[in-house]
Amino acid sequence: MKRIGILTSGGDAPGMNAAVRAVTRTAISHGLEVYGIRYGFAGLVAGDFFPLKTEDVDHTINLGGTILYSARFPEFAKAEVQIAGVKQLKQHGIDSVIVIGGDGSYHGALALTRRGINSIGLPGTIDNDIPYTDYTIGFDTACETAMDAIDKIRDTASSHHRVFVVGVMGRECGDIAMRVGVASGADAIVTPEHPFDIKKIAASLKQSFAEGKDHGIIVLAEGAMSADEFKDKLLKYGDFDARANVLAHMQRGGRPTVADRVNATKMGNYAVKELLNGKGGLAVGLENGQLATHDILDLFDGKHESDSALLDLNQDMTK
Repeated sequence: MKRIGILTSGGDAPGMNAAVRAVTRTAISHGLEVYGIRYGFAGLVAGDFFPLKTEDVDHTINLGGTILYSARFPEFAKAEVQIAGVKQLKQHGIDSVIVIGGDGSYHGALALTRRGINSIGLPGTIDNDIPYTDYTIGFDTACETAMDAIDKIRDTASSHHRVFVVGVMGRECGDIAMRVGVASGADAIVTPEHPFDIKKIAASLKQSFAEGKDHGIIVLAEGAMSADEFKDKLLKYGDFDARANVLAHMQRGGRPTVADRVNATKMGNYAVKELLNGKGGLAVGLENGQLATHDILDLFDGKHESDSALLDLNQDMTK
């Protein structure tokens, strides 16, 4: 192996640049050449490659987003598109690829490995919805961003004796909502994986107001229901002054936290060493704080287990 490529795919996540930096510096220190691939798998098929040097990544560890840019490219599921991508890689002398992204990106990494280009996936998604890793790159920063926003929302909620339904990202996984809800002292946390009763939530809010509380905060994962819909249903059970606020894509931006920078650096370094050992078709993760790999196929059959104990904890805090 003499030359490796690196791409970011799907939704951007804070810490992706830290991972790109770790891959680049580790590979170069082992005598390899590194090529960045712009715009994910779309750029791979188009041959949008450029050499990455140490100086290109020296000032990127603190940057949000991705210097490689990103794109969704479902067309890569087609055999003829994969073959075209592999042809581009071989023409540029790229022996292996590190893919940073979520579930769809891992399918692409597996396809490349099966076609003779050893590839390894790094979990880059704020949703924290990938099996066999405690944390994905970007999750901690997204939680910090959402918590900071909710702290500000609480100020205006208290000033007006208002209930805010705050929508956070998480279509199928409520990890952001659960973690941020506990950290923000939310009155209720609503996720797509767990049953919820709007009538009971309304009753709990009524009791809190009767006992002197001057505001209410509900943290809602987008996959459970839209914030506006939840607010409208909540108003059927209580005469609240309520507002819906959706944090949306702001959760993907911003300077990565210490945890995301360190985890991304560990994973990027580890991925290069696995490639140097001739391995491919793997996904890197952190399990109980330790670096580990699994066959990408295992991830497709596996299921991310959310820390539902956080819901129980939050309920104890709001009794």
